[in-house]
Amino acid sequence: MSLKVRPFIEVNERCAASHLTAAELLSLPLRLRKENPDMHHIIRPEGEAHLDRPHVIVHRMKLYEDEVTVHQGIPVTTPERTWLDMAELLSVDEIVAMGDACVRVPRPEFEGRDLPLCSIADLQRMIDRHKGKRGIRKAKEAIQLVRVGSDSPQETLLRLAIVRAGLPEPELNVPIIAKDITRSERHAALGWTEVRISKRHMLNDAKPAAAKVLVALAQAGWRPGT
Repeated sequence: MSLKVRPFIEVNERCAASHLTAAELLSLPLRLRKENPDMHHIIRPEGEAHLDRPHVIVHRMKLYEDEVTVHQGIPVTTPERTWLDMAELLSVDEIVAMGDACVRVPRPEFEGRDLPLCSIADLQRMIDRHKGKRGIRKAKEAIQLVRVGSDSPQETLLRLAIVRAGLPEPELNVPIIAKDITRSERHAALGWTEVRISKRHMLNDAKPAAAKVLVALAQAGWRPGT
């Protein structure tokens, strides 16, 4: 990706990869239907010379210097700016999943970094800075649902489905004993109920998964309002 988009950005030193292209470069989660892989999204700051190139979707909009970083040697919008730009294209749930990916604490042994891509405060700063931008209403709704601790888009979508079903919001990635073959028995001894969710439970906006969690909670004595 970086090699393909580089020539289109270098024609103007103030341009940067953005939107879907930036999200892919930064490995942010996307559920949007894939478009033509030869199309690249680039931001051209307001006031800069016209840019007309084949295979390029140019977004002419306000872009601050601190909203551009260098990734794999090319300018790309920062994770928080990319998140805000993608609010133009994604659903609220997809924006929440991307926000969760931005603020999650990585695992250094697997990802080679130990700091989040950005913070929730950084996401809020983008909203405050770009009032009136396309997608801003969805971004404002989504940021209220962004949480630190979700390790995958599926975890985010399951959490959202559980909350929308009127169930208590789950804690994310709570440390538990899970190192040996007797982990299920140990969980039970600690008062945990293990609910296994598969791909089929995530269909229909994860409503089957939320229903399965509801059954487990009810069996454990939970009632709405408790």
